[in-house]
Amino acid sequence: MSTQHRRHPRRVPRALSLSATAAVGLALLTACTAGPSATSDKYGFPAAEQDPNAGLTVLVDAAREPIAKAFQSENPDVKMTIETYDGSAGGSDSFKTKIALFDQSGEGWPDVVFSTQTNDTAWAGVEQNGVQAFAAVLNKGLLSDDFLDGFTPGALDPMTIDENVYGVRNDLAPVVYWYNEPLMTQFGYEVPTTWEDYRELSDKVAAEHPGYILGSVGDAFTGPFTYYWSGEAPVFQVDGQTFSSDFADPKSEQVTDLIDHMLANGTLVQDSVFGADFVSKYSDKLLGTPGPAWFAGALFQNPDSLNAAPGTVGAAAPLHWEGEAEVTGNVGGGIWYGSSHSKNLDGVASFLEFVSSSDKAAELATGLPAYGSTADAWLGAQAASGYFAGDFQGAITSAADSVWDGWGFPSFSPETGFSSVVIPGLAEGKTLKELVPALQAEYENQAQVQGYTVK
Repeated sequence: MSTQHRRHPRRVPRALSLSATAAVGLALLTACTAGPSATSDKYGFPAAEQDPNAGLTVLVDAAREPIAKAFQSENPDVKMTIETYDGSAGGSDSFKTKIALFDQSGEGWPDVVFSTQTNDTAWAGVEQNGVQAFAAVLNKGLLSDDFLDGFTPGALDPMTIDENVYGVRNDLAPVVYWYNEPLMTQFGYEVPTTWEDYRELSDKVAAEHPGYILGSVGDAFTGPFTYYWSGEAPVFQVDGQTFSSDFADPKSEQVTDLIDHMLANGTLVQDSVFGADFVSKYSDKLLGTPGPAWFAGALFQNPDSLNAAPGTVGAAAPLHWEGEAEVTGNVGGGIWYGSSHSKNLDGVASFLEFVSSSDKAAELATGLPAYGSTADAWLGAQAASGYFAGDFQGAITSAADSVWDGWGFPSFSPETGFSSVVIPGLAEGKTLKELVPALQAEYENQAQVQGYTVK
């Protein structure tokens, strides 16, 4: 992940909306009414009166608690409260629900929040029910251009609205193809490079080594992100305030047929990859699977999960359709948000920089960091460890530069619909083809509830 050629979505100066005379008048008025509620818009949003002794309240999921504690350890003078929650995992919307309650009471907002969802900016970056946007604008002075330019190209795009950046990306989550090198060699199989190869391999495995698998669709993120996004299926698209979902598109139908085919021959299973059953049944039966970069630490190196032996697992380039663009999908890649209500914005800025670009950020990362220099350090450490087989660094880097840009980021997650419609439907014995009309309807209903026009 060379730092050369890194860019950030173009930033423009905040437009001046007041003449000099009006600005002086406003300053005098503010001085006369200054108090606990006095605000400043020096960062491009109405900021609360700052108090350097206010400390920080940070809301994180369990996986990000160590980096928050590392900041606390290295900044003992900062009074900190670290609270954990589910990180909106699986599209639970818990982040949005919590902020709505604080908006209603008019107080109590955390200073920093981590979310696993890349779609939260669609609501966190806009006014909600007359209350200013929760997410602070970061690129109008709160964080420097030099710092923001250090992110991998495109990493901040999902958090950018009208050239305002509302969050910093924790990690990139491009989908690669993971494989068990000793088993593939033992069985005489080649690592697939296309979706067609993957399907053909599934038939060979089903016939020659029944019980061995090539993946799972038992998690809410797998179907939408790992398969449909990677397969360039236009099932979750946004154009301004218009949402569309087309499961009848040829590529969408190809993905649906692929999943049904592999479910039928037994090489795709319905167990969650993070469930105890998956570990007990398939830890030595997983030949390969498409999956995000963060499978590296969360699944394969995790002593509480597959805990694969060093040299066993390799990462290969993402699968693509034969003769089509070599693109891939993305599974999350969490976001750090600073609060526009914070009374310690300097502390917020320091925290965001630390969790993105510090040595500790590289050391504690379980997947590919979004910040360029941190990514370089993490990739270098993985390569030096010799844990992964094959060209791990090349595969991850290539995937990070190949994410298909046809996926949308509305204010709701595709995971909720997949979880409520597809996972139970498959468990009842239905095919995915039978379920996709209801899934599309669910997506369209959610879009309408969120105020989108459905195309």
